[in-house]
Amino acid sequence: MIERARIKLSPWQQAAVAVGSAVGALLDPRRADLIAALGETTGKPAFERVLERMRRSPEGRAVLIERPRVISAKVGHAWDLPENTFGAAYARFMGSRNFSPDDRPPVRFMDTDELAYVAMRAREVHDLWHTLFGLPTNLIGESALKVIEFEQMHLPMCLLSVVGGTSRFNAKQRKLFFQHYFPWAVKAGFQCTDLMCVYYEQHFHEDLEDVRRKWGVIPAPTVPK
Repeated sequence: MIERARIKLSPWQQAAVAVGSAVGALLDPRRADLIAALGETTGKPAFERVLERMRRSPEGRAVLIERPRVISAKVGHAWDLPENTFGAAYARFMGSRNFSPDDRPPVRFMDTDELAYVAMRAREVHDLWHTLFGLPTNLIGESALKVIEFEQMHLPMCLLSVVGGTSRFNAKQRKLFFQHYFPWAVKAGFQCTDLMCVYYEQHFHEDLEDVRRKWGVIPAPTVPK
């Protein structure tokens, strides 16, 4: 069960929240709550399509039935796994940045519990995707991952995040992103499996390179200095 206070919005209220969240997120991209609200108020059709794909996938159906959560109480064992595993790589990614799996804002604007879970799942696997693709959490890395997320889920918020992120690049960052990261992200997002249909927690014990190959994940490019 997703713990949240569901807020029912009228169409004009939904539009107002979407516009306000978009403006606020552009002014301060660190506002995860605004980005989350933007994703929910503009992303219902996309989340519905993701839900249908998950229902058609055996592993995706298992995720919908069991509703695993990427929170400390459920993924803490990753910190004890062998160094070469996917779970250990995720633990290193989180630990090296002092991130907590529990920091994601709750879902507030989805109509049903099932859609709310899909939206929460998309939010919670974000750092798992960082780990799989080997992307940093700086502005370039986040923008590149948003390209992949857009290709995977077609969320308008992801496209808006790319536009907002790249508008904040300096000249050097812009050249680096569009010469190296953007072409890679477009290819990587199309080539990999449907990542919302993966039951990641069941693969934590597997070798990181093995799961990358199994899911068609192309790690981020090594950028020449």
